Amino acid sequence: MVDFQAVHRMSLVVQNIMVSNVITTEKHALVIDAVKIMNQHGIGCLVVTENGNPIGIVTERDFLKRVLVESKNPKKTKVQEVMSSPLIVAKPDMEIDKVTRFMFDRKIKKLPIVEDGKLVGLVTFTDLLRFQPSLIRVVKELTQPHSWNKAEDK
Repeated sequence: MVDFQAVHRMSLVVQNIMVSNVITTEKHALVIDAVKIMNQHGIGCLVVTENGNPIGIVTERDFLKRVLVESKNPKKTKVQEVMSSPLIVAKPDMEIDKVTRFMFDRKIKKLPIVEDGKLVGLVTFTDLLRFQPSLIRVVKELTQPHSWNKAEDK
């Protein structure tokens, strides 16, 4: 038997699916070093920090568009010169469907999660796609107080 009260209290929020061990780099790091870190960890982005605080993000696409295409030297170019900034972030208690819409609307594939100014996680569009959209819709419908009667009518 389904405990509908438990389902109603359950919330699908980004902190449930985000990666909490986020790899970062300082803004003064060289692009070549950032690329080495990304290759070492098999990741597609680094959150850029200044004194431990997130200020930007650098992705593989940033390296292609702002280093390779512009023929910049990755051994002399600093991450802060090619990072995306200002940093667009979400909070850990943001609902997954809202995060998905937020990322889709802004064409963001990697979204840092920040709480009280501190980086606490990262969610990617791929992370969101791992969840069955139909499951999210069903659970959300089940958490609405009046949906149980509607579901019984069908």
